[in-house]
Amino acid sequence: MIPLATALAFFATSVLLAMTPGPDNIFVLTQSALRGRLAGILVTLGLCTGLIVHTLAVSLGVAAIFQASALAFTVLKLAGAAYLLYLAWQAFRASSSGIAMGKGSSASPGQLYRRGIIMNITNPKVSIFFLAFLPQFADPARGSLSGQMVQLGGLFIVSTLLVFGAIALLAGLIGQRLSRSQQAERVMNRMAGTVFAALALKLATTQR
Repeated sequence: MIPLATALAFFATSVLLAMTPGPDNIFVLTQSALRGRLAGILVTLGLCTGLIVHTLAVSLGVAAIFQASALAFTVLKLAGAAYLLYLAWQAFRASSSGIAMGKGSSASPGQLYRRGIIMNITNPKVSIFFLAFLPQFADPARGSLSGQMVQLGGLFIVSTLLVFGAIALLAGLIGQRLSRSQQAERVMNRMAGTVFAALALKLATTQR
């Protein structure tokens, strides 16, 4: 078991990292503002499911492949960038009464959940980050490193749920108020499309 002091230090660091602006929390913010709080929560759950995958990848040593193989890293990041460009295209073509707050949206709860998973697991930087971050709080003297990685990953997921959940609730509330204006909805759609396109460009040009 990880000592309480180490767990608390890791959890506090994880909360601060989750609050730092990045692709995932920006994604939650835009989806919540456009589709409502529930959509943001579903996306958050999807992102956290992706974190489970990254945690297992680190504990099993799979994440090291993305650090060592330029091809694997490039293929995964380009797949993620392509998906973000698809979301940008959807946002730009949406009408003022289309995707905002879920009205007339074709995105089901399952699709929103999967959207979060895809967004997270197609970013190889997350696996590499976990590969560098989690071992700093693990100690071979305490037993299985893989077990400790799973525990640390679980704490990171809890911190992400709390922070991203708060973002979803706040952004959803703001989006609900703005959705009363069709002009505001159009602006929100265009802003979301721009954000998705920018995130795609950032992911496509990122380096190991």
